[in-house]
Amino acid sequence: MRGFGVGRFRIGLALALACAAGSARAEISGDVVRIGVLNDISGIFQDTNGMGSVEAARMAAEDFNGGGKGIKVEIVYADHQNKADVGNAIARKWLDVEGVDAIVDVPNSAVGLSINTLLRDSRMTFLASSTASSDLTGKACSPNTIQWVNDAWATGNTTAAAMMSRGGKEWYFLTVDYALGKGIEAEATNYIEKHGGKVLGSSKHPLGTSDFASFLLQAQSSKAQVIGLANAGGDTINAVKQAAEFGIQQSGQKLVAFLLFINDVHGMGIKVAQGLQLMEAFYWDMNDDTRAFAKRFAARPGMNGKMPSGNQAGVYASTLAYLNAVAATGSDNARNVVPEMKKFKGKDKLFGDTTIRQDGRVVHPMYLFEVKKPEESKYPYDYYKLIATIPADQAFRPLADGGCSLVK
Repeated sequence: MRGFGVGRFRIGLALALACAAGSARAEISGDVVRIGVLNDISGIFQDTNGMGSVEAARMAAEDFNGGGKGIKVEIVYADHQNKADVGNAIARKWLDVEGVDAIVDVPNSAVGLSINTLLRDSRMTFLASSTASSDLTGKACSPNTIQWVNDAWATGNTTAAAMMSRGGKEWYFLTVDYALGKGIEAEATNYIEKHGGKVLGSSKHPLGTSDFASFLLQAQSSKAQVIGLANAGGDTINAVKQAAEFGIQQSGQKLVAFLLFINDVHGMGIKVAQGLQLMEAFYWDMNDDTRAFAKRFAARPGMNGKMPSGNQAGVYASTLAYLNAVAATGSDNARNVVPEMKKFKGKDKLFGDTTIRQDGRVVHPMYLFEVKKPEESKYPYDYYKLIATIPADQAFRPLADGGCSLVK
């Protein structure tokens, strides 16, 4: 009887050890980590995100290389068409049917906020590397969400601060009429008025506007020192092109783009964009690490020598950080992975000194650039000159101000 008891104990111990050894694999749902890139593949954000973001996620998976534990990674993707209901339906299918473990990218704040709500308290992680709404770390804060690159608070406040420090006290806004534009304008206006500046007016335009003539004429007649473009993608490109036709910058008014990327400058041409001020979290030509990443990205299938945008760099960085947390915890469940991600404080190769805060906000430096004159550009995509660096601890809304009662 005693021998039988010892035997049972040994068998039980062996089973326990076997289970412990295999726990990492057992916690990976379906024995594969599936990451869904959800963005605009066919619309105004296709150059700054699109298939370039998919390639960036694939690069992160390749560089992860199983995390030393043989972890399999699969990248899937879909087009949300800049419609919250479409994005929500895709995310729900990924969550309920297709076993996707994390969603990354998601330009368009309306879509991002919808996804954020859907995934709250689920097992999925939301890597909001392109969703610019600062509500993600404010009133809509979720324990499942990590927000990388830009947000409306950082974009509005840091851009306004940088321009006001250079004499831009009077402003006029051209604002896209949805959550992103309204959020940026509200944040910038708050900063401007608190620091002795004035907002002389604002024009709202629909997403995908092709004719900015009437809006630009109103901005020009306001005599504002700074015209702020609180929009993104094709809207910003069209506004800048038409502003050049009106000679707005030549007449002394400064044009500043709150959300503009290297792909946008390339698309409109440096001759048109010269002198434009913009705030970025990433520039491919900043240092050896960013240049090495950009060179690999440009050589990827379908990229045809294009340099990565800040959003595409954010997809790479957030995907790799997520996968490293999966390897560290042996789990792809958000309740395990996200707290592990929030332990990170160190050097990110693409974004510099980086901390992931308890409210899910990733903080890193931001940069004010000016687009070079054509004669200053020495090689392809050599478009920016650095005007000012905003340190990480100043670039984003303070944690205490952000507030997130749902942090776990």
